[in-house]
Amino acid sequence: MRSNFLWLALAAFSVAVPPGLAQKAEQVKSVFQHALPNAEGKSMVAVVVTYPPGAKSPAHHHAGSAFIYAYVLSGSIRSQVDDQPAKVFRAGEGFYEPPGAHHRISENASDKAPASLLAVFVVDSKDTPLTIPDPK
Repeated sequence: MRSNFLWLALAAFSVAVPPGLAQKAEQVKSVFQHALPNAEGKSMVAVVVTYPPGAKSPAHHHAGSAFIYAYVLSGSIRSQVDDQPAKVFRAGEGFYEPPGAHHRISENASDKAPASLLAVFVVDSKDTPLTIPDPK
C-alpha cells in the first residue's frame, strides 16, 4: 500500500513534456512519505521541486484535503495562490497552500539560475492524485 501511494504521488506530479521542452519543465523528486501515526487516515508526503532557469509548472490544484507548506531551498520562486498577489520567495522563505487552493503561478523567478523548493503535504492517505493541472 505504501509503495502504491508513493507511486501515485510521483505520478501526480509528473507532467508529460516534449523532449525539446524538457529543460523548461520542473523536476519533482519524492523524498518522504509516511502515514501519520497520531492522525488516522492522514499522510505526510514531501517532494523536492527543481526548476531550471526560466522553468515553470502549469497552473494547478492539489488534492482536496492537501495542506501544503513550501520552503525555498535555493534560488527564487515566484508563486501565486488563489487571488493573492504573486510574490517572489527566496532561499530560506516559505509559503503555504490551504486545502482546495488554486496555485496559479509556480515558477523560477530567474532565467539564469536554477531554483528548488521542498513541498510538504499533509493529506488524506486515500486522496489522489496529489496534483491536478488546470484544463487547457
